[in-house]
Amino acid sequence: MRFSLLSPLVLNPVIRFSNSNALFGLRFQLYPRYSGYLRSPVTMASAKPKPAAAVNKFPVEEECVGIARKCWIKFKRESTFALYTPFVVSLASGTLNLDTFRHYIAQDVHFLKSFAQAYEAAEECTDDDDAKVGISELRKNVIEELKMHDAVLKEWDIDLVKESTLNPATAKYTDFLSATASGKVEGVKAAILATPFERTKLAAYTLGAMTPCMRLYAYIGKELQAFLEGEKIHPYKKWIDSYASEGFQASALQTEDLLDKLSVPLTGEELDIIEKLYHQAMKLEIDFFLTQPLVQKAVIPLSKDHNPAEHRLTIFSDFDLTCTVVDSSAILAEIAIITAPRSDQNRPENQIARMLSADLRNTWGDLSKQYTEEYEQCIEKMLLTEKAEKFDYERLHKTLEELSDFEKRANTRVIESGVLKGLNLEDIKRAGQRLILQDGCTNFFQSIIRNENLNADIHVLSYCWCGDLIRSSFSSGGIDALNVHANEFMFQESLSTGEIVKKVESPIDKVQAFSKIRMNCGNDQKNLTVYIGDSVGDLLCLLEADVGIVLGTSSSLRTVGNHFGVSFVPLFPGVVQKQKMCTGVDSSSCWKGLSGVLYTASSWAEIHAFVLGS
Repeated sequence: MRFSLLSPLVLNPVIRFSNSNALFGLRFQLYPRYSGYLRSPVTMASAKPKPAAAVNKFPVEEECVGIARKCWIKFKRESTFALYTPFVVSLASGTLNLDTFRHYIAQDVHFLKSFAQAYEAAEECTDDDDAKVGISELRKNVIEELKMHDAVLKEWDIDLVKESTLNPATAKYTDFLSATASGKVEGVKAAILATPFERTKLAAYTLGAMTPCMRLYAYIGKELQAFLEGEKIHPYKKWIDSYASEGFQASALQTEDLLDKLSVPLTGEELDIIEKLYHQAMKLEIDFFLTQPLVQKAVIPLSKDHNPAEHRLTIFSDFDLTCTVVDSSAILAEIAIITAPRSDQNRPENQIARMLSADLRNTWGDLSKQYTEEYEQCIEKMLLTEKAEKFDYERLHKTLEELSDFEKRANTRVIESGVLKGLNLEDIKRAGQRLILQDGCTNFFQSIIRNENLNADIHVLSYCWCGDLIRSSFSSGGIDALNVHANEFMFQESLSTGEIVKKVESPIDKVQAFSKIRMNCGNDQKNLTVYIGDSVGDLLCLLEADVGIVLGTSSSLRTVGNHFGVSFVPLFPGVVQKQKMCTGVDSSSCWKGLSGVLYTASSWAEIHAFVLGS
């Protein structure tokens, strides 16, 4: 169990709780280090907390940023989904069929003409001279972009624009843009757009529907430019270079600046309208990419070619710091210290004898310090061995047996210390219900469970001392159909005895549980396994899975992995490379375990896009 985060535990001395119910009845008042990791309490007995994925407020530090930047940050998930569309991945790899690209260009011509018209309408609406000049420049840039498309079409000697009709996704975006520019905006009455100020407001709304497209293309251009390096010939180099160019990046920034400028006098309700327009435009852009007709097979999303009768998708995930933003031991420590008796309190005779609060706090600190020091010594000892010239799973496995012994000794010390005695099961469950999971984690698991077209299982493998905490954290988000493999507290009349039913204590325990689950899946179906983790303890499972995905920035994980020949590849470049290698084959056959390659992801949204798509 990783509980090195407990070292700075310092309780606010003014907090007083006479019994465990007070912990949740009034205020679950955590000290600053952890207060942001649990949902703010309502009345716990009567209110079910919302899933963490439903909480999507602008961070406090972003309040001074303009509306354009705020929206881009808030809807970063959508930009990730756009990047991971089969069309963009195939384009980045250079394997995109030319006919598909021709169709895309033809559709984009319709798209750009609508864009130019919207800029013209916005220019006419605004009464700000500087804004007029800026919008006029942007409209001219779109016209130049149209000329570039025309040049490409002439190279092919085909007038695709005349021959091609708008596909539904193109039509939806152009209709949306046209409606917005003409004042047909949800929540806005057309009759009130008569004054110069109201018309300038309409210009802001129009830019709100256009800005995400500009920023998204600038983002994709920059992301794809990396794939031109080392390529002698890339069929779509001109396209990528045009959107990665300084000129287009400047146009995207100029559009955002204009949106910010026109939004300054708007009310909160009016800014909400811009936010909705921005979000709608992002979703329409994703649809635009998704509807491009691909000829070749794409390696993503992993579920794309999934046939429930023939395939099984098994998702494995660590819990602490993979799903959560704080280690569960820190939460259990909170509950233990806050509910422990003080020296001036009378202890009920019928309750389990517990350590005093002050003693418990000191003991936690000592245990944490000792764990951190010995863990670091274990890692250092692992790195003293000869560095592997190539991936060496067997030696890594043997080395991690020593770390496993350490983890078990650390757990034994915790049990023998008595710090886990007397925790109330209801307090633990309520803490789990209010534990905030990583952004996008809940949504990912919900999407798998609710997808009737998937034959999928979810298994959580964790060192957590108390499986009830994990189960309650997921059940608060409506996620009950997953399997939790963790240690369990022993209880006596709903109070923990201080003992633990030891099930998953170490890297070796984890990989044994992983192998057993995979073996139980049988061989009657094609089984694709994905493991998501963040620490050294996950290394063996990550490597044995068909796809191992590393979340977070654990330096020890990367250092140990590199020492034994493991390669860490950012997920998107890894997907693009797979697309180059696996075009024309079953996508599931491209991913095989024990390759020595792990993929790093920046968020659960990225994992969601990779596994499930939009």
